[in-house]
Amino acid sequence: MLHLVKLAVGIRDIAHLQAVQQARATLHPPLRHQTRQIPRRGAELLDGGSIYWVIQGAVVVRQLLLDIVQDRWDDDTPCAGLVLDPQLVPVAGTKMRAFQGWRYLAPEAAPADIGAAEASAEMPEELRRALRDLALL
Repeated sequence: MLHLVKLAVGIRDIAHLQAVQQARATLHPPLRHQTRQIPRRGAELLDGGSIYWVIQGAVVVRQLLLDIVQDRWDDDTPCAGLVLDPQLVPVAGTKMRAFQGWRYLAPEAAPADIGAAEASAEMPEELRRALRDLALL
């Protein structure tokens, strides 16, 4: 098993990511993320791997990778489509610097899932991010 990590460019928080993905999946099902290159290690990714999303400088959520398909951009240029499970799974926040494209992520380096109760606690995500930045959460 292997994972990917990817910047969620222009996304403010997990709720925004969910809204954007729901809109995309409604217009062009199934839910997928398009990327220029097909991952060479696709078999490992599809053996239980996830895509971990970096939002506002930290890995905060993941989605199970269901398939990797040949796809096309809106201008008909070929690309890869990473078919995603629509369920967003919150993970323990981990700071990460910006990078281009996506990166492979070994299972032992992946942030741990956090429970739904912990993720939906009354603490606003901005406060959670500030405490995480201070290594208090």
